[in-house]
Amino acid sequence: MSAAGAGREGPVPARRRAERAPGRRETSALGRAARAEWGPLLRMVGSSLVTARLRAIPVTLTAVGLTLVFHFVQNQTWGYQAVQNVGSIQAWEHLWLALLRTPLSLFVPALDLPVWGALAQILVVFGIAEICVGWRQTLLVAYLATLAGTMYARIGIWIGPVSPLGLPDSDKYVIDTGPSAAVVGLAVFVCWRYRAWFTCAAVAVAMVVEVVSIKSNLAGKEHVAAVLAVLVLCALREVWRPGGRGAVRPVTGWAHPR
Repeated sequence: MSAAGAGREGPVPARRRAERAPGRRETSALGRAARAEWGPLLRMVGSSLVTARLRAIPVTLTAVGLTLVFHFVQNQTWGYQAVQNVGSIQAWEHLWLALLRTPLSLFVPALDLPVWGALAQILVVFGIAEICVGWRQTLLVAYLATLAGTMYARIGIWIGPVSPLGLPDSDKYVIDTGPSAAVVGLAVFVCWRYRAWFTCAAVAVAMVVEVVSIKSNLAGKEHVAAVLAVLVLCALREVWRPGGRGAVRPVTGWAHPR
């Protein structure tokens, strides 16, 4: 081909360039799926942190501070029993006492979980939830999920180990504290609120797999109970939403209430 002919060919068309880059279409499709799944949520979190910084998550920071205080106090010889009295739950105790302690039990680090794990869970998941759905709904859902776990412990012991849904009698003496049930409940709720269906399903399935394949103990089954309770809440809100089923409008702007 002559030099003139080569010049008339012009630049390589975009479609041909895409064909020469194997995997580009797949990457683009994966990127679109990721943006559809997490884009609105990440934009909300990012814009809120940029504009308000730590002022966007005052309740989360308070929860982190409270967890640190409980951790410090319960590791002192003089403070362990005091923490147990205000925030420790065991299924053999009276129900009214467990209900009184349930809100604070969320901030007492579990004995089998390093404190940094509890702090990371609270900071990340509570922080995202506080920005995306507001502090009132964050606390409500966290309490609902924790309460579901607390109530399940009693129901599971009543059922007994003869059923996969039950628990051995020895579990009534297990100290039941920590934020994990609230964390998985909030993760499901935020995913529902922002229509991140794949992530919502992944969290739910992960909790079931945890019980079936990893640890079929009180903590694992409480996580499943927390997920189920929050899913019921989400279903009720879908049905009773003023605009009708599926009328969830996209969230714009900072969701934190004034």
